[in-house]
Amino acid sequence: MTQSLTILRPDDWHLHLRDGAMLAGIAPESARHFARAIIMPNLVPPVVTGAQAQAYRERICAVTGPAFTPLMTLYLTETTDPDDVVAAHQSGIISAVKLYPAGATTNSASGVRDFNKVRAVLEAMAEAGIPLLCHGEVTDPEIDIFDREAVFIDRVLDPIRRATPKLRVVMEHITTANAVAYVQDATDSLAATITTHHLVINRNHLLVGGIRPHYYCLPVAKRETHRRALVDAATSGDRRFFLGTDSAPHADDAKESACGCAGCFTAPNTLSILAHVFENAGKLDQLEGFVSQNGPDFYRMPQNDRTITLEKSATPVSYPAKIGTGAGPVTVFDPGFPLYWRVVD
Repeated sequence: MTQSLTILRPDDWHLHLRDGAMLAGIAPESARHFARAIIMPNLVPPVVTGAQAQAYRERICAVTGPAFTPLMTLYLTETTDPDDVVAAHQSGIISAVKLYPAGATTNSASGVRDFNKVRAVLEAMAEAGIPLLCHGEVTDPEIDIFDREAVFIDRVLDPIRRATPKLRVVMEHITTANAVAYVQDATDSLAATITTHHLVINRNHLLVGGIRPHYYCLPVAKRETHRRALVDAATSGDRRFFLGTDSAPHADDAKESACGCAGCFTAPNTLSILAHVFENAGKLDQLEGFVSQNGPDFYRMPQNDRTITLEKSATPVSYPAKIGTGAGPVTVFDPGFPLYWRVVD
């Protein structure tokens, strides 16, 4: 028997679209199902000023058309001008500012090393109500890669929030039970995004039976106990958790190499996977909140008024294994199980 579910059109609160030929090839995959998306600024060179964000926004809109709204962000550096940040936000050019600890992930070399040097920017953002989006990992070489999120909370995030209590913060792509508990214990000024792939894979998927480069992302997938904590948080109805896919395309030759790039490309099949995860948890009724309501509420934006419908069929649905782009083919994330839900409207 066919089942259907109609929900408000979803948004993606953490998305990589790249630029140039890659942007042209993959942006339509997100625009097909999502109304809005927070766009990551870690281009080369990074998007660090309001003028650069506006120019990037125009390049995205030229590819996606008017039905998709890119919500722009600025890349926080130790030389970021607080006045430019506030002006860009007040004019509607940007929706948030992104914090990358230097060296934490793809194109993060321009990120922050000395957090005292961004104190004035954070204080200005707190006064203006501009959210800070955190890639939550320390980069100290002595810290095990599987512990870097938990250490970031203690060493970096908690001190920032204590020093600037009015600052609104999103912990992006959380991967641990530690992060879930930290958000649950906090006020409504703190929220977290959870990716599609971190709800599905643990570190065994990445390493058992051989290295699987298309499951490699940063933050790296953790133990199964952490994955279960993420599923519990996403399906709980707690409005501080919402979808940020962190869909991050790389051409196959950059992923399948001796030093493969970090990122899972989930844009084409995210909603099918999420419907599967929520149904398996017995929480399909919470899917709309996670993908369509909680994010807009935290960002103080209206929820979308249009809807989409997902339908479950008796036989598995298909999706492309790869998306061709002018920058090379990009492999679509494989959840490792058949998908029966698909977007039909």
